[in-house]
Amino acid sequence: MKKIIFISAILCFAFAVNGNAQAGTDAIRTGNRYFKKGEYQKAVPEYQRAVAQDPANPVARYNLGNAQFRSNQYSQAEKEYEEAVTATNDKDFSQKANYNKGVALSKQKKLLESIEAYKKAVTLNPADADARFNLQKALSELKKQNENQEKKQEQKQQKQQQKQQPKPQSKLDKRKIEQYLQSLRQKEQEVQRKIQENRSRSVTRPEKDW
Repeated sequence: MKKIIFISAILCFAFAVNGNAQAGTDAIRTGNRYFKKGEYQKAVPEYQRAVAQDPANPVARYNLGNAQFRSNQYSQAEKEYEEAVTATNDKDFSQKANYNKGVALSKQKKLLESIEAYKKAVTLNPADADARFNLQKALSELKKQNENQEKKQEQKQQKQQQKQQPKPQSKLDKRKIEQYLQSLRQKEQEVQRKIQENRSRSVTRPEKDW
């Protein structure tokens, strides 16, 4: 089973595997023919027919997951990969099913679940560079996600603290302002009084004798 890399350069995928001599073999072979031609939606019902004939057939489950993934049915593909893992004791087969499950989970933005799937794939085959790469990428995304959440939380707390802080009061309260205005009025009246006095003096002053 060889892998191809998707356009994202992050996700890799395994081709459908051939069925062995057991129930559902004919349906698996028919599904494989459709799969190899890229007719994934036609392959899906063939693999489903194989699963119906033998629900414990890991090959049928795995190939069905592959065809569903190619048909953008990521949630269904995830379940089939899990069923394939449960139905097999083959270490290499289980590793590839866990890897593909991680890819399907990544497509659904299920970051934590995809990390667990990739961890299992790496544990089963530490030499799988694609699995290691995807695991590292998922862990980096999780770290970044956590950092962004912490930053948003800090910003939220800062805004809440700012709202809770009392608004600055005016340096002059209403009483002091009134006192100040009264003082200004008194000064104005005093100035006007002096002006009037000066005018009166100028009128009553005798003319100078030259």
